[in-house]
Amino acid sequence: MTTTLRPTEPLQRTADGSSSRRYAVCVNSRPVGTLHLATHPVFGPRVARVLDLRIDEPDRGRGRATVAALAAEEVARSWNCRRLEASVPADQGGLLRLAGALGYVERNRNMSKTLPERPPALPAGSTGRRMAEAEFGRWLAPAKERYARTVVERGATEEEAREKAERDHAALLPEGVATPDVLISVLEHGGATVGTLWLAQRADGAYVYDVEVVPDQRGRGHGRSLMLLAEADSIAAGATRIGLNVFAGNTPALRLYASLDYVPTQHHLYKQLL
Repeated sequence: MTTTLRPTEPLQRTADGSSSRRYAVCVNSRPVGTLHLATHPVFGPRVARVLDLRIDEPDRGRGRATVAALAAEEVARSWNCRRLEASVPADQGGLLRLAGALGYVERNRNMSKTLPERPPALPAGSTGRRMAEAEFGRWLAPAKERYARTVVERGATEEEAREKAERDHAALLPEGVATPDVLISVLEHGGATVGTLWLAQRADGAYVYDVEVVPDQRGRGHGRSLMLLAEADSIAAGATRIGLNVFAGNTPALRLYASLDYVPTQHHLYKQLL
């Protein structure tokens, strides 16, 4: 039996060069699933994304998804893409294993937890305060640099990463520390600044955008204190859930979040196309 992709719509192109197309996954011309492939809205037309890949229940477990995913790579190459990305829900273990077998690498994952009714207390000697306007500029530049560096380390070019860092920070912090529904805080311990926290309130709950411990203060539990501060501020704002993003390979952060009962919700993967 031969598994192929059959277009179900014309190639969609936009003025900015983006492309998108839906396909039927077929076995000997019999439809057994669907695939949606598009170029990336952030990284541009040289990066493609598998937006959806589904195989009908009766045809699962027969290698159809594997062949469809490999065919998607050939389509992406024909679009002159050099990288292919996909996001897999954490409860789709089969798709996650398939992606790994096909050479996809995890870039980052989303995690979340249900907040307790009562806000947690900070350790003795630790206090949180709001970041002052005068501190914001000194915080913003290194925050952008850290963000860009992690994106580069996981497959993007320097140019892509820096453009993404500028664009994301401008969109999320249009009014700096005064941006509505945003709290940028400073953690102090014994009167000294030991870390910073960027927290936002979104429609789906609170979200931690950035946690940073001062380099010479690491390994002393201040990362946990910052996350407890995030939970306390989120509960005070009426949130019942809190989420975050963590880059793959950041083992200390992954261990910290797991110890605080965060669980993965989605894995974001990529594969370089040769």
